[in-house]
Amino acid sequence: MKHFLFVASLTVPLLSACGAMSPQQQPAPQLLPAMSQGSSPARLDSATLAQTKAALAPAAAAGRMLGRAVVGLGSPAEAGFWVQSALIPRPGKGRVVSASGASVSVDLLPTTGAASLSFSAFRALGFALTDLPEVSIYAQ
Repeated sequence: MKHFLFVASLTVPLLSACGAMSPQQQPAPQLLPAMSQGSSPARLDSATLAQTKAALAPAAAAGRMLGRAVVGLGSPAEAGFWVQSALIPRPGKGRVVSASGASVSVDLLPTTGAASLSFSAFRALGFALTDLPEVSIYAQ
């Protein structure tokens, strides 16, 4: 019983100290530095104008359709034009086509998780960054 009282006497003050900080004293959540400065999505896109033009160039042939997937926005830290999906059996080159018919050349990356599309490809296809669009994925 003495041991329980000793532990309780140490624990109660520690737990009460956890709530002692007012909301103004608690540290603010860390944002990406560029986002905290009010940057636009265009400023965060690392693709050059030449890379974007090349990715948007019409393809000679559509390629082999792998299927359709709902894609989320991929990490802006991973530059380039790419799509990750469980529909993709192995890395390669291909295209992603939106429901409106817009298309972009991408690197095909297999994954076992949810499908995602690179930041640059999302922007090139005109998707809002919060969209979850369905796209058709083609392999060359």
